[in-house]
Amino acid sequence: MLKLSIEQIKEITSGAVRIEEKDGFVHLHRFTKEQEELYKVRNDDFYMKSFSASGIRFSFITDSENLLIKVRMSQASSRKYFSLDVFKDGEHLESLDNFSDRELSGDYSKTDCPLGDFSKNFKLGDGKKTVCIYLPWSAKAMIEGIFTDDGSFVEGVKPQKKLLVFGDSITQGYDALRPHNRYISKVSDLLGAEEINKAIGGEVFFPELALAKESFVPDLITVAYGTNDWNSIDSETFRENCSLFFENLTKSYPDTKIFAITPIWRKEIGEERIFGEFEKVEKLIGEITKDYENIRVISGFDFVPHQEKYFGDLRLHPNDFGFEHYAKNLYEKIKDEV
Repeated sequence: MLKLSIEQIKEITSGAVRIEEKDGFVHLHRFTKEQEELYKVRNDDFYMKSFSASGIRFSFITDSENLLIKVRMSQASSRKYFSLDVFKDGEHLESLDNFSDRELSGDYSKTDCPLGDFSKNFKLGDGKKTVCIYLPWSAKAMIEGIFTDDGSFVEGVKPQKKLLVFGDSITQGYDALRPHNRYISKVSDLLGAEEINKAIGGEVFFPELALAKESFVPDLITVAYGTNDWNSIDSETFRENCSLFFENLTKSYPDTKIFAITPIWRKEIGEERIFGEFEKVEKLIGEITKDYENIRVISGFDFVPHQEKYFGDLRLHPNDFGFEHYAKNLYEKIKDEV
């Protein structure tokens, strides 16, 4: 079989801002070096999560009948399960994962599955076809090799538009079992846009991140923080962080449309927090952004049904079914403005 070169891998990759080869593996980064350094100083856990492959995918046209993938998975979230999803001509073909041999029910978020080296050969069939490989949101995926049949061709396919995404664990992907089912993955597909994901599990509004500009100007930006802010800080600190974040973001991208998505329902909203009532998060985001012409606030509270069965941990992080609702509702709100 033919092993794709790093140049070929770069041609088929979207969602990564840099790609490098080291110690026999191809490493895919969704954060710039400057952004990674911000997290290295900020928080060890957040720094680890910055290396997850959330939003990164390979897309290409090929006539190969086989596709062999060899990959090393290491921890890049608080979850131990992962999935790598292969699509052929828009249909889910198969996945490479570490949980299909287990029975998952109820709260599967703490399921302990092995990481390490994995490989799988996917049967693509005859003729020319379009292949899309969604990498895991929950793990760092180091590519040992992508192989196609001898004599076959591989031609990269990349979207023209770029969607820059900020957020916390829900936007990183918690708790989708399949990465293609994350809400922002579905929305980027519907918009025909490349997803560049800057979400970190546990994150709050982080003004310095909004100043660390990309090498490109995004066509659209989504921002989805607030639930961790409510859970961990007071409202005045939130107001300062949120205000400075959007001030910095509009300085970095003054001509880009920004959608500020307020938090979805979580089971604990009736509990007391130093912040105040949960609904105050949405109210403050609206007040802070009301004078920005390029920012539109979208209420996310009802995007996912308020029932445990739509959440992988039964309280906070949507499962694949919950994300289906989230994606559909968000797309309906933004499709006519893109």
